[in-house]
Amino acid sequence: MKKSLIAISMLTTLPFTVFAAQHQHDHISVDYSGKPATPVTAAHNAEVAKGLNFNDKTAFDRFSRNQIAEFDQVTADILRAEFSFISEQFPDSVNPSLYRQAQLNMVPNGLYKVTDGIYQIRGTDLSNMTLIRGETGWIVYDVLLTKEAAEQSLKFAFEHLPEGNNLPIVAMIYSHSHADHFGGARGVQNFYPDVKVYGSNNITAEIVDENVLTGNAMSRRASYQYGVTLGKNNHGIIDAALAKGLSKGEITYVKPDYEINQQGPWETLVIDGLEMVFMDVSGTEAASEMVTYIPSKKALSTAELTYDGMHNIYTLRGAKVRDALKWSKNINQMISSFGQDVEVLFASHSAPVWGNEQVNTYLKMQRDNYGLVHNQSLRLANQGVVLQDIGDAIMDTIPQEVKQTWYTNGYHGTYSHNAKAVYNMYLGYFDMNPANLNPLPTKKESLKFVEYMGGANKVVEKAQADFNQGDYRFVATVLNKVVMAEPSHQQARDLLADAYEQLGYQAEGAGWRNIYLTGAQELRVGIQPGAPKSASADVLGEMDVATLFDFLAVKVDSIVAAKLGNVSLNVITKTKQGDVETTIFVELSHGNLNNIVVDSPQPADATLTIAKTDMVNMLLGKTSLKQLLQQGKANMTGDKQAFGKIASTLVQFNDQFEIVPLN
Repeated sequence: MKKSLIAISMLTTLPFTVFAAQHQHDHISVDYSGKPATPVTAAHNAEVAKGLNFNDKTAFDRFSRNQIAEFDQVTADILRAEFSFISEQFPDSVNPSLYRQAQLNMVPNGLYKVTDGIYQIRGTDLSNMTLIRGETGWIVYDVLLTKEAAEQSLKFAFEHLPEGNNLPIVAMIYSHSHADHFGGARGVQNFYPDVKVYGSNNITAEIVDENVLTGNAMSRRASYQYGVTLGKNNHGIIDAALAKGLSKGEITYVKPDYEINQQGPWETLVIDGLEMVFMDVSGTEAASEMVTYIPSKKALSTAELTYDGMHNIYTLRGAKVRDALKWSKNINQMISSFGQDVEVLFASHSAPVWGNEQVNTYLKMQRDNYGLVHNQSLRLANQGVVLQDIGDAIMDTIPQEVKQTWYTNGYHGTYSHNAKAVYNMYLGYFDMNPANLNPLPTKKESLKFVEYMGGANKVVEKAQADFNQGDYRFVATVLNKVVMAEPSHQQARDLLADAYEQLGYQAEGAGWRNIYLTGAQELRVGIQPGAPKSASADVLGEMDVATLFDFLAVKVDSIVAAKLGNVSLNVITKTKQGDVETTIFVELSHGNLNNIVVDSPQPADATLTIAKTDMVNMLLGKTSLKQLLQQGKANMTGDKQAFGKIASTLVQFNDQFEIVPLN
């Protein structure tokens, strides 16, 4: 039986941290604040401001349109207190275009009406939660990052919805495979256990690829991109580009009952009496993604193919490079398929766009912007422009009309790193210059550079002169060599931090700003706690066992493993009812851990029978195989040491590895 809406309304008020890492994190442990902007940076940002059309308030009108209820005073005060420093006048220490985006995302948040029967909660997380009215209940489209944010958003929505606030949630849809769109799943399912769950094609497998196999590296990198140890002030975090930031809490996942578009790029479903047309756009903003058109409401959800800014073709935290051409073509397909009838566009971030003409104008500009990134990057590459140069070169190819449109600006993605992503997708990292084919490792290279340049003191002396002239980019390049060669050279460290800081103050992209400022922070005070955790128990619990062993294979020390010789193991997982769920054959061979799903156990050193949930808990360190065997929760035949031998080869990842040179 479903829990009632009364139960939801009795949820205790949950505080929201308006900016968090991609996952829950600790706060900075030292008192840290940045330095002021230099006169050069202040002049740079003032010059940028001259080219911006601050008179265009269209987006501010859209963001405030059709508000039904603003968040209660407690939640609203948290938002305002976190970013109370955001004002009308941009400071010297922030790129004015990025500051305008920070102002836009401060528009009062709460419950908004998109169109009849469609509502959005904006401001409890980085993404939007959309509620769509069906015949017997509500369809929730995207469920935020955390269980807590989803619960609080539903509580607020059902207190203020002008219709149907006594109806259950009957369906939950994930538009794509990024955590801020599925992580709140248990916040819905815990109150509506019979909810039917839909997801984009191949969503679970793509979640694994992006968040588990490279989880440790991506977590550390994400702490830079999102600036999780920086303060919220004009010298630190001011915005997260897509919204103010991510919620704090538990990331969860409920595997879809049905994955859409498995049989082709188009699929029409009737969900709770409502016809919905799904178009597969996987390989664009996410490896698994879909957009949705609701004919009866003339409403188009573009998922994350559009927002008020330019998105990442390559995301700085690290992920598979996205296909800018496919992105542009998929938007064009939306225009062709739905453009004649659509009256409202809503998305996973930012506010809706209303009116057929306005929607088409918005889509065409977004389409052409990603098309320009793709086509001009390849035009430049075909003329011999190399990877390192293409980020600067592409700026001269973007028409002024596009540059001056607010919702194409590089707050999340930038022309620079997106152009490099296109180059890398087609041509890889190598520019064919023989000098770049096999350079020395970074440490050895830095030592030689510093030696050639006359020693660290000489380099720092020249770098100081360049810094005083505002040549921060080259100062950062050359002093990185010095600090890598001589980490204890304090003058070089301090000046490098100063250069990073000024580059951060000038950056239009929120990620660029956070990366520069975090680098400066770590050079000054060392690595701070705050690296996000990439995989929760709930997410791992939805992975198949073979994938869990793929993850273990990444942690094998091959030299240690090779000394053990061949070790083989059958792993049989069982359901709660005791039925065999999966049998995999695991083999440690030549220092590599392999696994394959088999129909029945193979000749092996040992056979382990275990519940999948216990396997997950064992991998998370919540229990051990010895404990499970003693408790009768697992059974092992053959060589009792087989699993232990494999486990003995696994390394523990350092989740605070160096990014800027520290030692």
